[in-house]
Amino acid sequence: MHKVKRAIIMAAGTGSRMQPLTFTTPKPLIKVNGERMIDSVIKALHKNSITEIYVVVGHLKEEFNVLTKDFEGITLIENPYYNSCNNISSLYVAREHLKDVIILDGDQVIYDPDILSPDFVRSGYNAIWTDEPTNEWVLTVENDVVTACSRTGADKGWQLFSVSRWSEEDGTRLKGHLEEEFIKKENTQIYWDDVAIFCHPEEYTLGIKEMSAGAIEEIDTIEELAAKDASYKKYLQEKN
Repeated sequence: MHKVKRAIIMAAGTGSRMQPLTFTTPKPLIKVNGERMIDSVIKALHKNSITEIYVVVGHLKEEFNVLTKDFEGITLIENPYYNSCNNISSLYVAREHLKDVIILDGDQVIYDPDILSPDFVRSGYNAIWTDEPTNEWVLTVENDVVTACSRTGADKGWQLFSVSRWSEEDGTRLKGHLEEEFIKKENTQIYWDDVAIFCHPEEYTLGIKEMSAGAIEEIDTIEELAAKDASYKKYLQEKN
């Protein structure tokens, strides 16, 4: 059994699908019904006694300084590549902290803090079983081990969510593979998740952390935001 000791929150992106809101506010700092999205992530981590937290910032990076005042244990890490590279760059700049770590996105809302429980058996992702077709990434799991991943969805399966845990051994391995892909191969336009799942799958034995539907929500567009918080409906009217 492994135990999470620290967290890395990815929060460097431009949030283009949330424009014009993200012209002035980083997407993770957008409020949903009065609370910033990233606050739900940090509070859930704290409820699980995970207080060593690294937030990777890029777009409007100065706006994140407020987090160091509002919460204990927050360290900001700047990603200077955020505007020219995919999110592999964000984990690359935080690679020194990839031991017994949980990695999350800052632009999601967590309703059930239990999904961030620190104990885990295998490195891997939180996932929800779906019997419905989905276009999201879907994992195939056999005997508690991930054997395949579809980027284009599936008719049913384990839908991957952007919450993952990495043991000290796997985190050290991931650090080396990040350096190999990002620096040596200049593979800068991939997701960081690609590194273990697609670039070096034979090097990892991943599992999943099962969770229930509704425990976490990814809000990607203004339409989805307005559906959760009516105060944003005016932006839909402006678009139309």
